[in-house]
Amino acid sequence: MQNTLKSPVTFEGVGLHGGAKVRMTIRPAAAGHGIWFRRTDIQVGDAMIPALYDAVDRTPLCTRLVNRAGVSVSTVEHLMAALAGTGVHNALIEIDGPEVPIMDGSSLAFLRGIMTRGVRSLDAPVVAYEVREAVTVERDGARATLKPSDRLVIEFHIDFEDAAIGRQSRTLDMGNGAFARELSDCRTFCRFSDVEGMQRNGLALGGSLENAVVVDGDHVLTPGGFRRADEAVRHKMLDALGDLALAGGPLLGHYVGEKAGHALTNTLLRKLFATPGAVRPVICDPRVSARLPGRGLALSEIPRVA
Repeated sequence: MQNTLKSPVTFEGVGLHGGAKVRMTIRPAAAGHGIWFRRTDIQVGDAMIPALYDAVDRTPLCTRLVNRAGVSVSTVEHLMAALAGTGVHNALIEIDGPEVPIMDGSSLAFLRGIMTRGVRSLDAPVVAYEVREAVTVERDGARATLKPSDRLVIEFHIDFEDAAIGRQSRTLDMGNGAFARELSDCRTFCRFSDVEGMQRNGLALGGSLENAVVVDGDHVLTPGGFRRADEAVRHKMLDALGDLALAGGPLLGHYVGEKAGHALTNTLLRKLFATPGAVRPVICDPRVSARLPGRGLALSEIPRVA
């Protein structure tokens, strides 16, 4: 069955790129509503923004949604991952600025907030999107693929010159609460030289060692270092889940990302839905529903971090 929150939950924090303080509330919504953002600071015109792949303005640093009136909300990927990872299909997200708060750079705060409020079932079946034929997109040495599977599997491979990250690979079946246990606490990461460049160009103004893992060659500058030895590739998987959640419903398919980012994953979704016969909607029976992300997740499974 479709799910929503039992009661609203509010978050406050700074936006990663603009650095301004943001207040955001996730509210329950009826079956069939889907995920929508509403900019509460927009007083004139259309303030509603759909969380759908065809509303994405493809940028390399984050996922930014824009409605037809040009109203936008950015850095939605960590929140979308938390919603997908808890099996929430319907929600209205009210936000008083153009960026989702970055929190600690992971999905952990969003996940904990949602699970603390609780998730309730609605009297409507889940419609998932089953990948029927493999599709692939490539750009500048990066590749992203979706191929058939009876559940959502995310596979990722990264290769960085910085020895603190290096080559990392991981594959994960996203069912049975795996997102919460394996990915939710994994933070965004970046190179120190890239941070300097972004801030000179007016980006990452809200970035700090408290909401990102910053590396410089073989050194990790963030106090405490990585939470997991392969936190970097796990965070890329977290991002991929959030970007794939913009399909408009759960995906049944095997995603493979090789040095891929937000823009390439969105290009992949666009190609999937534009390719005749590559994907089809399916009504999830209990057998299929049991394999969806978030099914059976318990609050006690959420990681504890210092």
